[in-house]
Amino acid sequence: MNYSSPEKMGISSKHVLAFYKELEQCCLSTHAVILSRGNDVFSECYYAPFHKDFKHRMYSTSKSFVSVAIGFCEQDGLLCLDDPLMKFFPEYREAPCQHSATIRQMLQMKTTLHNSKGWFQAGTEDRTRFYFEKAPQKDPGTLYAYDSAGSYMLGVVVEKVTGKPFLQYLQEKVLDDIGFSRDAYCLQCPGGHSWGDSGIMCTARDLWLFARFVLNKGVWNGKRYLNEEYLKQATNTSVSTNVYGFHDMHNSQGYGYQFWGAPRGCFATKGMGNQVALCDPAQDFIFVINSCNQGNTIAYEQIYRALYRNIIDNLGEPLPEDPAAKAELDAYLAKQKLFCLQGNTESPLAEKINGRIFQCAPSDTGIKWFRLDFAGKEGKFTYENAQGQKCMPFGLGHNVFAKFPQEGYPDMVGTVPAPGNFYDAAFSADWPEEKLLRLRVQIIDKYMGNLAILFGFRDENAVTVRMEKAAEAFLQEYTGLISAEAAYS
Repeated sequence: MNYSSPEKMGISSKHVLAFYKELEQCCLSTHAVILSRGNDVFSECYYAPFHKDFKHRMYSTSKSFVSVAIGFCEQDGLLCLDDPLMKFFPEYREAPCQHSATIRQMLQMKTTLHNSKGWFQAGTEDRTRFYFEKAPQKDPGTLYAYDSAGSYMLGVVVEKVTGKPFLQYLQEKVLDDIGFSRDAYCLQCPGGHSWGDSGIMCTARDLWLFARFVLNKGVWNGKRYLNEEYLKQATNTSVSTNVYGFHDMHNSQGYGYQFWGAPRGCFATKGMGNQVALCDPAQDFIFVINSCNQGNTIAYEQIYRALYRNIIDNLGEPLPEDPAAKAELDAYLAKQKLFCLQGNTESPLAEKINGRIFQCAPSDTGIKWFRLDFAGKEGKFTYENAQGQKCMPFGLGHNVFAKFPQEGYPDMVGTVPAPGNFYDAAFSADWPEEKLLRLRVQIIDKYMGNLAILFGFRDENAVTVRMEKAAEAFLQEYTGLISAEAAYS
């Protein structure tokens, strides 16, 4: 990974700064950004507390890694793309549900399933077996439908034919040689296989290295690792994903082999919360972003529009150096921190409710009572639920970093409770209205998510609380409405 100025790479530092400022104006929760052309990075930013060595959850960007692993398996003669999936699962040939898709159709998301969700809620002890409990819903090869379970099954195929975890296989085949973190890893699913459709944990730089290898069509430092034809097909996004004919910059751009299309001949990896590596072959450009914008349904559109308008539209020939603009950009990037709520930090109501106990009516959250305490620009939300007394500290207009107080959410194995486990989180709050306190929780651990808690006060004696989460298979206890009244001694 080499470093250069934006101007040497054919773009003004002013345009790069405008890109970052547009992300900020959209109030996105960005964790890391890398912008490069060729082998030269011309901008790299980490939003504190994130840093270059942070192993970030890649979510569905993991699927693109599985695709490349399938390519290596084909090259090694371990499978053919037109092999039926059932060839690799003889133990399920007597199962009531048979899935006749081929490996190629699985790669293209043209599987037998239209809706493959459900394993989180099912609490299955073996996700692979659970797949064969789902009845086929359509003929394979006919219609595209996003099938995360199918991607997981492709990872299982890799592990069955190689006899090792799919990421280890990739590391041995190429990733170690290109500088990918040797301590990168993948979360597991119940039953023992890798969570290949969602669980890769690696750095933003690792994702850049992977994207560079794919954009190089399988070559690194002059050495060919993977045949060019497979990667051409993988990134040839000819599968239609546009159901209604509407146009947007991300969902309507087509699909390849676990890679997404993007405008103007680009392709991308995409993961929940906006884990993206977008490659522009025509301009030899790569954009990487890690973030957690779960709950923001237009985040991809915001990111893509900012990227194309400010960066891709302005890439050209090398420019004269602009030290002043570069210094301004560097100063801006050095100050970047994780998003927090930044509305009003004061309300006359705060003093009236400070320290008062509110008794809660029965609700889905199971919260029995709570108290809000304010001290300067920080506060605490203390409450009791089924696990006992809990506390969320928060900053008014800034983040406070602490462990999320709910114990036992999954750790290395998805959906499996892990006693004693607590997630790292950031807590911020503000007063968007005089009688409305808003608390934003950002989970920033192996599992990421957003939690919004709104305290809408009638007055100092009564409040309605709304809890809403955007996260995978946790925070269920923090969803619903609570009616509460102040307790009187």
